[in-house]
Amino acid sequence: MRGGADYFNCIEEIADNAIDSLHLQTYIFDEDETGNKVAEALIRAARRKVHVYMLLDGYASQRLSPTFISRLEDAGIHFRFFHPLLKSQYFYFGRRLHHKVVVADARVCMVAGVNISNRYNDIGETKAWLDWAVYTEGEVAIQMNDVCMRIWKGSALKKRERADTDAIPRALPKEECLVRIRRNDWVYKKTEITKTYRELFTEAHANVTMMTSYFWPPQKLLKRMAAASRRGVKIRLILTAKADVPLSKYSERYLYQWLFRNKIEIYEYEKNVLHGKIAVCDSEWITAGSYNVNNISAYASVELNLDVKNRSVARLINNDFEEIINNDCKQITEADFKASNNFLKRFFYYFSYRFIHFLFFLFTFYFIQRREQD
Repeated sequence: MRGGADYFNCIEEIADNAIDSLHLQTYIFDEDETGNKVAEALIRAARRKVHVYMLLDGYASQRLSPTFISRLEDAGIHFRFFHPLLKSQYFYFGRRLHHKVVVADARVCMVAGVNISNRYNDIGETKAWLDWAVYTEGEVAIQMNDVCMRIWKGSALKKRERADTDAIPRALPKEECLVRIRRNDWVYKKTEITKTYRELFTEAHANVTMMTSYFWPPQKLLKRMAAASRRGVKIRLILTAKADVPLSKYSERYLYQWLFRNKIEIYEYEKNVLHGKIAVCDSEWITAGSYNVNNISAYASVELNLDVKNRSVARLINNDFEEIINNDCKQITEADFKASNNFLKRFFYYFSYRFIHFLFFLFTFYFIQRREQD
């Protein structure tokens, strides 16, 4: 599903139907109309004696007031921040919890790129930023519950607090398809989403359409994109025209000349800010979640995607892409780009690209890969 009102209504429905356990882990949780609405759904669940675990990134959600947090804890919600390596009042240094996931009773789960904030919701006449979520039931929810448990275990989860999910009655999913959980946490040698994006271009026979925000991919992925294009694979990128972080857009545009040379089509979404991270390969399978195609997601954040191999789902996403491209995007051609961007602008794009990579290096040099401990 797309983000916006439908997504947040689904979170409420999941919370209201939870029986024993409920996990919510996200990057941004704002204390606004949307955040309060989600918080009330979690509070209702906790008051029904559901074990509610709420884990938020310690940097992106740091503006939550003590009063708001106390209201959650007083209702019985287990609340924690995901902390970095180092943190003080003046700086934040370390990996971030960037994924967005909701799991109830190890029975249903939703993986998204959508944060809990008004700008990701439909509020009055203001439409949400474009984003996506995947709702699933069945075995994948059991596995996702385990993932959330492991991450929570690093904070405050005690053995006596764990939910007895085996005792919960389970209904068979309405439709069966192949789904796999993909994680990135470079510190713990998790690079599964990075590998998925490489597979998109290595295995594609006909076409790949990728929608992503903050696009400045690693060199290895660029090489696979170029190789796929030389094999005759049609590659389309849907990027944002209205960036919430202007420096990232300037950096992204530095790559346009390379994309033109490799016959990769570029479409800029103009209706609103594009925040989605989703791709479809050959109308056969998709990947969607929190992973941006850049080095921060690859090396500096805890990320979560779902890969879904199902023609019906893939074709549905393809149809959505066609609608978005035709109605809400402008194709950027090489001629148009050269005409509207003089030498000084292109030099600024180059500077932005180098500067953002320098910042990335500066704030991630401390990483040492460690063996994952369950």
